[in-house]
Amino acid sequence: MTDRPQPQPDPMRITTVYTKFGDAGQTQLVGGRVVPKSDQRLNAYGTGDELQVAIALARDQLAILSENLGAAAPPLLRQLELHLIWLQNRLFTLNGELATRMEDRQPGMPLVGLDDVHYMEELIDTLNVPMPPLEDFIIVGGHPVSTALHLCRVICRRAERETERLLEKEPIPEAAIPFLNRLSDLFFVMARRAHHELHKAGLAPAETMWVHDLPKPPMPK
Repeated sequence: MTDRPQPQPDPMRITTVYTKFGDAGQTQLVGGRVVPKSDQRLNAYGTGDELQVAIALARDQLAILSENLGAAAPPLLRQLELHLIWLQNRLFTLNGELATRMEDRQPGMPLVGLDDVHYMEELIDTLNVPMPPLEDFIIVGGHPVSTALHLCRVICRRAERETERLLEKEPIPEAAIPFLNRLSDLFFVMARRAHHELHKAGLAPAETMWVHDLPKPPMPK
């Protein structure tokens, strides 16, 4: 006798964009708990959602550049695009965790883990191999691709701070803080490596370093 196939849950479908539930300044977490929109949990995963959009901007900048350059594009650009897509997927998973109280977790719920953190550490080390030592702070700028990746870095740092504030109030997933901390480090290294490759290709100036005693420029005429 063969086992009868078990019914599978329907895929999530969003049929109504507006619910009017938020008109009273409230929203529902995963699991059904109603909280005000100022709740710290929303600050945490809302900043993660903002980071999602910043990553999309960096991906778009990379895609535009790769398309414009064609075969002359540094191979690293396409590789970074693929990693950014992976990071968006893992970040989406983390945002789902942060939108769910620990007691409302369901069996089989997708989770980020320390293996994701270790993978990012390996990627950081790999990207850093050809880079010159960093002797001082960087002044961001020089190319839209590297600037977009630096934007991801600073939003990620804010997501980490908001998640730390959530941890002060209630339990959060074990890997959440290490994941965001390492992710911001990864964006920093991605930005530097992208800029490095673009500079080698003659598409960006050298990195601009912080000058402690930079003289004031003359007044415009």
